[in-house]
Amino acid sequence: MPSLKEKFASQIPGIREELKVLHAEKKDKVISSVTVEQAFGGMRGVKAMICDTSVVDPGKGLIIRGIPILEGLTDKWPEQIFWLLLTGEMPNDAEVKSLQKDYADRCDVPDYVWKVLKAMPKESHPMAMLNTAILVMEYESQFRKRYTEGMKKSNYWEPALEDSLRLLAVMPGIAAGVYRIRYGKGDPIPYDKNLDWGANYATMLGIPDPSGEFKKLMRLYLPLHCDHEGGNVSAFTCHTVGSALSDPYYSVSAGLNGLAGPLHGLANQECLGFVLEIKEKFGGAPTVEQLKKFAWDTLNGGKVIPGYGHAVLRCPDPRFIAFLDFGKKHCPEDPVFKIVQMIFEHIPAVLIEHGKAKNPQPNVDAGSGALLYHYGLKEFPYYTVLFSVSRAMGMCSQLIINRAIGTAITRPKSVSTEWVKANA
Repeated sequence: MPSLKEKFASQIPGIREELKVLHAEKKDKVISSVTVEQAFGGMRGVKAMICDTSVVDPGKGLIIRGIPILEGLTDKWPEQIFWLLLTGEMPNDAEVKSLQKDYADRCDVPDYVWKVLKAMPKESHPMAMLNTAILVMEYESQFRKRYTEGMKKSNYWEPALEDSLRLLAVMPGIAAGVYRIRYGKGDPIPYDKNLDWGANYATMLGIPDPSGEFKKLMRLYLPLHCDHEGGNVSAFTCHTVGSALSDPYYSVSAGLNGLAGPLHGLANQECLGFVLEIKEKFGGAPTVEQLKKFAWDTLNGGKVIPGYGHAVLRCPDPRFIAFLDFGKKHCPEDPVFKIVQMIFEHIPAVLIEHGKAKNPQPNVDAGSGALLYHYGLKEFPYYTVLFSVSRAMGMCSQLIINRAIGTAITRPKSVSTEWVKANA
């Protein structure tokens, strides 16, 4: 049975030929135009890059390699999702075991990483610790080593894949170690080579899990956050840095630094904070009328309902629905989860009546934090690290593909405000 490397290698000639023909036939076709509002508004909606790993449809949500997330992917493990992201095909059992062995062979976190993390200030942010560990490991980069030695451009993808496999193999261990070091939970827990990637992450965090439900949550959480097109801050930053032929350690670290921003990766903890505020105010789940009044007071006070609205989606985020279904099955009586469910059932109508929300439906962040909280992971600043472990799958798969097809360096043209005044 072919390994992931062998599988992807067999696809590369066909991908390159397809793109060669596409460039020849359509190189002068216009796929987007840019308004002044878009230029000043973060380029939102401008079609100016290619990402084949996933797309986000306004009416369907996240679609990974042509498969909507709710239609056959919520029961898949992270290993299956990474294989799908990179190859466009769902692996069979033997291929999954092959990838799990790839991770197991590369999972040992170097001692120098723990020494660096333990030497950092005790109040360091978990994301700073995670990114520091990734950058420290850049010392091992096979891409940088082979580029320095000299290799053909057509072979760039091979060390990019090797670096990515190494990075993904250690991500759960480093991320869990950050949690244990930063919050005084004890020494890092070693990777269990008999467990899958998601279960390993849950186990290495050290959170009691007698029922195994927390492992199930991690197996769901990691695929749901793995990829979200190429234009979000983390993916686009990783893509841009990688396009300069910076190796995957530099590139993924750069992307995760973007993910650390309040407008990108902090949303789920803000949503959970809002839910806990409601719980504290009413001593548990409120009545429907109390919840509606609280929502109106929040909106009339110039604030927003966290977790509701999305830049692209015009439907309930399917990833939220997946988390909601998990909660209904595993913790339906949890008071925090009950409030999440009540908000979903009653607040969209308030937002519609209020009139300012373009999309009054929940996004993924509206529900994930409540589930983490239920299982005992209550350190809010750490939540973005969980997001990072997941999003690394998407960033690495995009990096490998871009090195295989020879994607050019990202270099859009900028103009000045004075140019806009004179020419727009």
